[in-house]
Amino acid sequence: MFALVAPLLAVALTGISTPARAAAAGAGQPVDASQPVDARVVAAPQPPGPDVFIEISPSTVEPGHLVGLRASCRDNSVGAIVVSDAFGRVAVQPQRGLLTGTAQVKDRVLPGNYRVKLECRGGESASTMLQVVRTVRPSRGPATGFGGGAGTTFGLLVPGGLALTVSGVILWGVTVRRRHTGR
Repeated sequence: MFALVAPLLAVALTGISTPARAAAAGAGQPVDASQPVDARVVAAPQPPGPDVFIEISPSTVEPGHLVGLRASCRDNSVGAIVVSDAFGRVAVQPQRGLLTGTAQVKDRVLPGNYRVKLECRGGESASTMLQVVRTVRPSRGPATGFGGGAGTTFGLLVPGGLALTVSGVILWGVTVRRRHTGR
């Protein structure tokens, strides 16, 4: 209970009556209760808002492939420029309230992470990263069966399947013949 009463008692004894005086007291500065306090609120500078951004889809791509660009500046009624070492300079144009475009990653770009920077006409900018990966070509398909994974011998699968098919046809023929002779 003393932990709750102590701050209130301290406020009453020091005469802190405004948030500015409380901030000064919290900062270790002496507070004179008889002096007026400037109660203007000074806002701290804000980081760029979510209204300026650049998105890439997909964010991981092989050389030579296309990426979609989706961006926003404070004024989306005019186009902007997107720049990257992976694809060069590309214009993004207004569409449905955003800036959109496509870019083709250069065929001979090396694998790695590349910065993609949006440059708005109003001077704002945003950036993101694009990961370029090496083209991977499988040496052969998975060994799941007859597509080359079974080798040159068929084993018992083909003769067994053929025997079952022939047996089924013979049984069907016998059944059909019995129905016709039974009438």
